[in-house]
Amino acid sequence: MPTPAVFLDRDGTLNEDVGYLERIERLRLFPWGIDAIRLLRQAGYAVVVVTNQTGVGRGMLREEFLGETVDFLQARLAAVGQRLDGHYHCPHDPHAPLEPYRRACDCRKPRPGMVLRAARDLDLDLSRSAAVGDKWSDVALARNTGMRGLLVRTGYGASQEASPREGLAADAVVPDLMAAVVWILREMPRPDGLRHEPAP
Repeated sequence: MPTPAVFLDRDGTLNEDVGYLERIERLRLFPWGIDAIRLLRQAGYAVVVVTNQTGVGRGMLREEFLGETVDFLQARLAAVGQRLDGHYHCPHDPHAPLEPYRRACDCRKPRPGMVLRAARDLDLDLSRSAAVGDKWSDVALARNTGMRGLLVRTGYGASQEASPREGLAADAVVPDLMAAVVWILREMPRPDGLRHEPAP
């Protein structure tokens, strides 16, 4: 049976948004990032990062460096017996200075390409899945793929919340990724058949 998943934005959601992240020393995870992934996977969700990385097409960072960030995240998760189930990035920009990356693709959020590819690769059930991010494009990605969509106030989230998009609403707007996890475990049917019970 296909597995439900939680698709996470990276910069501003899982780690601090420092602009174009081009060196591993600048990758600073939010304090709750690893525990949030651990809780989701223990509940039976696949956890997949989907991130727009137009800095590649603009020559601000090497595409190979994105593999280094995945290795860093996987090493941190391995220390608590966990891992990411998938990591997908879009390096494209219709106006990219670097010609190989200059195109209007189907993978740049909010277009569905990265999510649909992950669903094929990992046998995921999008109808029981959610996307979490700090931009309206993450919520729109959820709408475009039949998932729940949550907006976090970290990163650009607070300013995005202050500038609502007509015809687009999040299922929840929450302070951070850990709050999003709590919402998912309370409000969505869990893959393990259990429901989160709030403390008395």
